[in-house]
Amino acid sequence: MSAGLLLKVVAGLATATLAAVLLEHYGLRAVSSPRPARLHTAQRPFPAPGAEDTNIFWGLQISDLHISKFFDPRRATDLEKFCSETVDVIQPALVLATGDLTDSLRRDRWGSRQFEVEWQTYYNILRRTRVMEKTTWLDIRGNHDSFNIPSLESSQNYYRIYSALRKHGPMHYIHKTPFGNYSFIYVDATITPGPKKPFNFYGMLNKKQMRKLFFLSKKSSLSNHTIWFGHYTTSTIISPAPGIRALMSSAIAYLCGHLHLLGGLMPVLHTQHPKGTLELELGDWKENRRYRIFAFDHDLFSFADLVFDNWPVVLITNPKSFLYSSSTHEPLERLFYSTHIRILAFSPSSITSVTVKIDDVYLGNAVHLSGPIFILKWNPRNYSEESHVIKVIVQDSTGRNKIVAHEFSIKGDIHVKFDFMPSFILLTDHYVVAQILFILIVVALQFLLMTFRHFRKIKLKGTPGCISLTIFSFNVLSKTDIFCYSVLFLNFYIALGPWFVGEIIDGKIGCCFSFGVLVDGHFFQGSMTYVIGIIQIFTVIIPLSAYLCWTLLLRCQGHTFSTHLRGRYLKAVPGHALAGLFYLCHLGCCVLLWKAYGTTALVFSPTYGWLALLAPILVRLAWTLSPRELRAFAVELRSHQGPDRQ
Repeated sequence: MSAGLLLKVVAGLATATLAAVLLEHYGLRAVSSPRPARLHTAQRPFPAPGAEDTNIFWGLQISDLHISKFFDPRRATDLEKFCSETVDVIQPALVLATGDLTDSLRRDRWGSRQFEVEWQTYYNILRRTRVMEKTTWLDIRGNHDSFNIPSLESSQNYYRIYSALRKHGPMHYIHKTPFGNYSFIYVDATITPGPKKPFNFYGMLNKKQMRKLFFLSKKSSLSNHTIWFGHYTTSTIISPAPGIRALMSSAIAYLCGHLHLLGGLMPVLHTQHPKGTLELELGDWKENRRYRIFAFDHDLFSFADLVFDNWPVVLITNPKSFLYSSSTHEPLERLFYSTHIRILAFSPSSITSVTVKIDDVYLGNAVHLSGPIFILKWNPRNYSEESHVIKVIVQDSTGRNKIVAHEFSIKGDIHVKFDFMPSFILLTDHYVVAQILFILIVVALQFLLMTFRHFRKIKLKGTPGCISLTIFSFNVLSKTDIFCYSVLFLNFYIALGPWFVGEIIDGKIGCCFSFGVLVDGHFFQGSMTYVIGIIQIFTVIIPLSAYLCWTLLLRCQGHTFSTHLRGRYLKAVPGHALAGLFYLCHLGCCVLLWKAYGTTALVFSPTYGWLALLAPILVRLAWTLSPRELRAFAVELRSHQGPDRQ
């Protein structure tokens, strides 16, 4: 089997496997928004949005606060202002604080533990602002809130002391109104016991938790609407069949945080599940000071993602955005029977004007109904064809103004879908993709080495080029026992052997493998470990193998380390510098391991500390290998190279 054909087979296998995964987890999910029921057969047209101030309530969401002992004290001061001024102005029925309430990171940002002072800061903000008396404050745990916690009963679990909710596990909160009940189901996917950073980046649900969530889902079926909320996106939750997305399919939306808008690279992370449930990741408070307002107006769900202290706050509740509509969960036909455009407008100063345009045609100024509700009479039948854009311009008495706009459709037969990247990020189970990639990479390396060792016989033709020399050098590596078996063992060990043994949790010795983490009698399935394993292969195993191949090629050309440097100094330096850079990167990983898990973990870490010592030994062996062991390869190579060619 030729090397080229072999590489094509491996690449084809990888592509086909990834395509299958993406088709299963994404391909059928980035669909257009479901069309509403046919208008003439509508069964839920009333009560339709009109000129009354009933059948409406609103709430807020805030996520990833990261109150820190060491960094950015304004996170806390701004949160206090949010709990006083913002909550006072908007007066939400409830506030969802969806995890990572505290930072729990040491000053070096890598070591992790719970700091009581951070929790005290958070609690004192809630107490001083009396926000729990003004609204229902539902604060839940995130992965940072569970760093380095041996058990829920541990004295280090400050969430049970200083939070407002102080509840673990699935929970059902019912918001009761004169026009119906609205269910809020909490998904607690945090890991218990809680490892140190980064091994709880993925959340996990066991069968018992899934059964409880299933029961709560059935119980909520009597409510007008159900919202699920949690810290993790569904793409970062590991759950048994039928999976967390299937379980929440009866909900109008799942509200979460965790991804921080990918550091600002994805300003909007929203999508829709196959059965119509919206998944709405909220940007972080930590750096971006984001929060969200959501509302149910005559059982039509709408929301807006906002920036703190940016007034006025405006939310158009009727007509709602078509992109965020679901005929499965909402009575969308009420849009057709509505009599008024409805807008929520908030500001610390009085609102002076609310101007409404549709398709850039001035429709009029909305009038104040009560509280933050503004209405403007309209005839939706005038907009029953195609889609239209509503724009609202709100100004307050201080001159501040806000412009909001979205596309709506009364007819409901336009084709829209969410952007590819947000859907891919939120709908793909990335730990599955990482697992498949990791296995494919490990198997491909083992397969290539064994194939070259037992079946591949190199016959150079003509003057060898770069590709031929690369294949030749890999062949030399595969047929030189000490290096072939070393690379095979290292690759095999990263796949199956323990990476390190140390205090995964303070006082609790654990063991880390590619396929999971074992600590204090608990085994957590591999997730982030596969990502780390892929990084380890591409920054250690492959660079080390490439450097050994290059060294053996030079040895076959008759060079030693000293003659090689003298003869081709300018060409030699970049190769050695690149290898040194990868080695320094590995040493940096050793330092991070030491900072995160202590000296014990570094001492008992075959894939970090031990490998840092083994790599220079292998390199030295390559440069000092007896010429007799390379004679056959050297003869083959020199027969195709001129005497002066190196």
